[in-house]
Amino acid sequence: MRNKGQMSDSMALGVVLTLAGGFQDAYSYNGRGGVFANAQTGNIVLLGQNLALGEWGTALHYLFPLLSFLLGVFAAEWIRSLCERVRVLHWRQVILLVEMALLAAAGLFPETMHTPANVLLSFACAMQVESFRKFRGIPCATTMCIGNMRSATEHLYHYLRTHDPEQKRRSAHYYLIILIFAAGAAIGALFTMTLGHGAIWIAAALLLVGFLLMFSREEQEAQEES
Repeated sequence: MRNKGQMSDSMALGVVLTLAGGFQDAYSYNGRGGVFANAQTGNIVLLGQNLALGEWGTALHYLFPLLSFLLGVFAAEWIRSLCERVRVLHWRQVILLVEMALLAAAGLFPETMHTPANVLLSFACAMQVESFRKFRGIPCATTMCIGNMRSATEHLYHYLRTHDPEQKRRSAHYYLIILIFAAGAAIGALFTMTLGHGAIWIAAALLLVGFLLMFSREEQEAQEES
């Protein structure tokens, strides 16, 4: 019997969201004052460093995105519970619509509004990382790499020790996601340097592709059930 995954579990969607995740991080760092929209560990380090140096204003530059990330996780769960009662779209599609709106708004903010832009970007990132946790049945992140790096190497070790093809498949899956994230970051950096603040709209377009892919996946599932 064929194992049918959820419409949010396809590898095509994982590729699109990972490209967007890498793009957003490069955009926020290169175009929005050296803040990481996705890698909150870096923001925590820079927050602590600036607090230690007494640079209170600069510390807030990193604190607000951190708080926004926490709120984004909360909002994603709230949207999920709301959509379980009101079924119009899949709740993850609603998440992508909200993300697109946030990224589109961030691209409108001028040079003097880096912090509000980063707040929106971190909020969107948190919603994505909370809502899309696995692809092809394998848990992974689309907005950061450290967990994926650990899992990729762990599965590689077990494959070399046991020659289990499933361990090889999982290791290759994680390394592919890491490469895609790096490609997204490279594209994001290039477009941010050439297009400026509006470059984030390309990431929003990638999320739109993901939104539409979920419709295609849903239709496929309906055909399999009939």
